[in-house]
Amino acid sequence: MKAIISHDIDHITVWEHLFKDTIIPKYMIRMHVELLKNKISLREYTLRWSDLFKNKWQNIDELVTFNNINLVPSSFFIAVNKGVGLNYSNESALLWIEQMQRRNCEIGIHGIDFDDEKLIKREFDLFSSLTKINSFGIRMHYVRNTRETFSQLAKAGYTYDSTECSFKDPYKIGEMWEFPFQIMDGWIIENYKSWQSLNLEQAKINTIKLIDKAHQSNLQYLGIDFHDRYFSHAFKTWLDWYMWLVEYLKKNKIEFINFNQAINELQG
Repeated sequence: MKAIISHDIDHITVWEHLFKDTIIPKYMIRMHVELLKNKISLREYTLRWSDLFKNKWQNIDELVTFNNINLVPSSFFIAVNKGVGLNYSNESALLWIEQMQRRNCEIGIHGIDFDDEKLIKREFDLFSSLTKINSFGIRMHYVRNTRETFSQLAKAGYTYDSTECSFKDPYKIGEMWEFPFQIMDGWIIENYKSWQSLNLEQAKINTIKLIDKAHQSNLQYLGIDFHDRYFSHAFKTWLDWYMWLVEYLKKNKIEFINFNQAINELQG
């Protein structure tokens, strides 16, 4: 089994949300709930205030550096559309795409449109025209999908998708590869709540159970989704969990690979 680690870019700045959505008030409520429930330290709480004033809600460069040191191929899904609390501009997205390309990152689209074939195709064409990338994949924001979503993504021209969460090997839909994933940071640490509910040791135990299940299912690839925003001491449990996870996989001789490398293997 090999591991495919990918990262969803949901936010770039704080100001992109001002007067546009409820993300900032929700963020404020969340950090106070986590502090009162002793889920985060006073230092984390202070650093989250600091991020607000620094207008910085991404940690892309820091995450790529860590991945490079640990020989983890960096795969990012970045949006060119807005919706469901995702509000950064295409100008901001393109600046980061350029920087990620210079660092040899694999780049796909973090999709918004999931239930309208014309809008799905329009989003694909927009990403292609803006980035000049000809072959790329997608993961839907909040992994939203309908029965028709995956076939519509294939018709639009995507090389791969990683929206499905299941214990399955990659499979083809038309000419598109579907890469199911099994582990997401928020589902582990928040445990299906709106704030952190597990500590690091509890998160490790639950993660190992999922990795063991992937082994028992004889999966070719273990899919992991970690959001760049959480690679920060302001979210210490997330940061420590990700660093531990990479080290755990290395100790267990699980090789890291990206989507395109996996496709080459599958088509080999």
